[in-house]
Parts: sequence; C-alpha cells; structure tokens
Amino acid sequence: MLLAILAVIVGLVILIYSADVFIDGAVAIATKYHIPRMLIGALIIGVGTSAPKIVVSALSAFAGSPGLALGNAFGSNITNILLVLGMTALIAPPSSSKNKCSKQTLCG
Repeated sequence: MLLAILAVIVGLVILIYSADVFIDGAVAIATKYHIPRMLIGALIIGVGTSAPKIVVSALSAFAGSPGLALGNAFGSNITNILLVLGMTALIAPPSSSKNKCSKQTLCG
C-alpha cells in the first residue's frame, strides 16, 4: 500500500514537472517564430493534451473495439466542450444585450 501511494506521488511530481517543461517549450517556439501565444496554445497544447486520447482510440480500434474508440472520442470532446463552457460561464457569465427599443420610442 505504501509503495502504491509513493508511486502516485512520484507520478504526480513527474507529471507536473513535464507539463511545466512542455509549456515552456511551447512558449519558446512561439517566441522564436513570432507566433501568437494564443495560436500556440490552441495548436500545440491542444494536440499535446489530446495525444493520449488519440493513442487509446487507435489502439482500441486496432484491437477490434471500434465502439470504444468512438466512445472515447465523443465522450472526451463532449466533456471538454462542457467543461470549457461551464468554466467560462462561471468566470464571466454570458450577458445578453436586450433591445432597448419599445413601441413608444423611435429606434431608427
């Protein structure tokens, strides 16, 4: 049990370190080639975080379980979209601009 807990802690430390190195490398690429950081974030970081899902889907499809591959793809995309929209709505709730024109006023 102690070995399992230690393995999880070591894995988390390695994960955090490697994520930091990955981000620093992506920023260095953006700076070197004068690419906007937002574009690097969307492309390189997006592909890097999707790579494990792509590998799992490919391996399951090659193993004869295409349903698992499709479920993985659909589920991860739905979850990503809902989490991004949910977190965005929590941070900056969407606002609607109501039409302030009424029947009594002239709205050009």
